[in-house]
Amino acid sequence: MSNIILFALLGAVFYYIFKSYSKFTAQYSQEAFKDFSVSYKSLKNSDLGLFVALVAKVAKADGHVDALEAQLIGIMFDDIAKVFPEPQKTKEILKQIFNEEKEHLENTEQIAHTLARALKRNKAQQEQFMGFLIQLAFADGEVTQSEENILAAIAEAFEFNPNKYHAIFDQFEAMMKNVHPQATLDDAYKVLGVNKNDDMTTIKKAYRKLVRQYHPDIIKSQGKSEEYIKEATAKTQEINQAYEMIKKARG
Repeated sequence: MSNIILFALLGAVFYYIFKSYSKFTAQYSQEAFKDFSVSYKSLKNSDLGLFVALVAKVAKADGHVDALEAQLIGIMFDDIAKVFPEPQKTKEILKQIFNEEKEHLENTEQIAHTLARALKRNKAQQEQFMGFLIQLAFADGEVTQSEENILAAIAEAFEFNPNKYHAIFDQFEAMMKNVHPQATLDDAYKVLGVNKNDDMTTIKKAYRKLVRQYHPDIIKSQGKSEEYIKEATAKTQEINQAYEMIKKARG
């Protein structure tokens, strides 16, 4: 199996995570939030605001927010914002909450306990939130020890069923072992359509052009089919992996 196919498979895994997330965001409706007063305080204290805070903790647990994590989170902001009366304002506040909370991992358990109390009577929702957080940690292909620690702290605060937790975790771990790419630098240059002698400015321009062409958010806004979005997501994964490999190789 070629490295390019492996890249596409990992992109398909990312698409699976996105689809899994979409299933539980669909439970929230505009009707339920039609009288919601959108403000920083009201959103931060809402179930979804608390969830965004936990998403920030998991995304930044390994010290940085990966490009694929950023894509998935961007889609999440769009989907959440749609159910509130003022979508654009909501999206900006959610971004603010995310950016603030990703810098403070020390309050993870406190936020998790608060969300757990809010969802005490809705175990299914709690399970979907926990499932998404586990899947998010796998978005870049592997889970670091720091990410595992954050997930474990959240699971404990949720009083999450250990068997379900390990079942979800093991499922994605096995999936990633089967598709994790081992590409070469030559593959990376080919993916971006550049030469290994090109400077980083040229390479960055080529990368940005390809991202604009294949980014799932852009494809989604064009009303394309789910299959087309899946292919674009896989291609975006391939592009991001190639660019990150080149950057790392050049120091």
